[in-house]
Amino acid sequence: MIADKKADLAGPGIGTYEQVEKVLPKDYKSILNRKDTQKAIMAVKRFIEDGLNEELNLMMVTVPLIVDKYSGVNDYLDRDGSRTPVEFYISNDRGKNPIEAQVVQAATKWKRVALKQFDMQPGEGLNTDMRAVRKDYFLDHDHSAYVDQWDWERVITAEERNLEFLTMIVKKIWKVLKGAETFIQKQFPQLKDSRYPNLPEELTFIHAEDLLARYPDLPRKERETRILQEYPAVFLYGIGWTLADGYPHEMRAPDYDDWVTPSTSKDGRPMHGLNGDILVWNPVTRRRHELSSMGIRVNAETLRQQLKITGQLDFLELPYHQAILNNELPLSIGGGIGQSRVIMLLLQKAHIGEVSVTVWPEKLKAICREKNIFVLE
Repeated sequence: MIADKKADLAGPGIGTYEQVEKVLPKDYKSILNRKDTQKAIMAVKRFIEDGLNEELNLMMVTVPLIVDKYSGVNDYLDRDGSRTPVEFYISNDRGKNPIEAQVVQAATKWKRVALKQFDMQPGEGLNTDMRAVRKDYFLDHDHSAYVDQWDWERVITAEERNLEFLTMIVKKIWKVLKGAETFIQKQFPQLKDSRYPNLPEELTFIHAEDLLARYPDLPRKERETRILQEYPAVFLYGIGWTLADGYPHEMRAPDYDDWVTPSTSKDGRPMHGLNGDILVWNPVTRRRHELSSMGIRVNAETLRQQLKITGQLDFLELPYHQAILNNELPLSIGGGIGQSRVIMLLLQKAHIGEVSVTVWPEKLKAICREKNIFVLE
């Protein structure tokens, strides 16, 4: 069982193409043709972008594709650093003023710097049409090396660093996603298909500790799958803190989301973490489907705590981490909402490659062809 749990924490994806072949549905036929799919993608993107900006008081800003390797602002995705960014050397001026650069894996930390750069005040925030490369993912039906997200961030006060505020923000995001579903089904009525139930009006909120207590003998992903079969849309609190079984629900990097701050459940039990994920049941693939990862960000105190827990105190020497320690960056809440993940779900697609252009191995493309899945190239 311990070995299974360790494997379960290793990262996203299914693991083998034999498994992928079993996951992809039989007798699949896309509801929308290729041309209408492209029209629907653009319509959904505009609706959600505008909705997020209105609900969360955000403004669109430009976002980097590459960052300085030594800035500390790139996202390492998890606490062990096993998923590393693409790096390259810019010789510049014949090597006199070179730059060691990285392609971003997400704009998670950059956004907090940008809040200061754009002089954002409490209650104000920014949104980005972020593009990234994650080369260490296993490429399956909903994981791609190319990532597109609405990466957003908003300034908060010290008093707003609590689960109640986090919950309020999550409900606003869910309102936008539900609105997008209604909107696109009006534009393309054929998407309202009895085989694929609509998303519920409201999310179910549950803490990772409670989920473990509910299914103590199941690994993480199976716990998520089980709860989604009962409640098809869930926000799962507290991802990163070590649970009662000795493992975190999932590895989470130590220098953006706050997963150590104590909180209290509604019935008075101690909990930890001011972050979480939006998970839904995908009726096409009949699997768990993650839409967003988000949370209240670390302050100086919790940054030190989390880096100590993960054995990465050397990060404190980096410019980004120094800025948090010296209270030079605003307190914030933020997250990433997967664009292609959301659109795949709302357009009832079996594979993320139907809505996103990237590279896929020939093995996966062959499987998709056999199952009547058109993958964009």
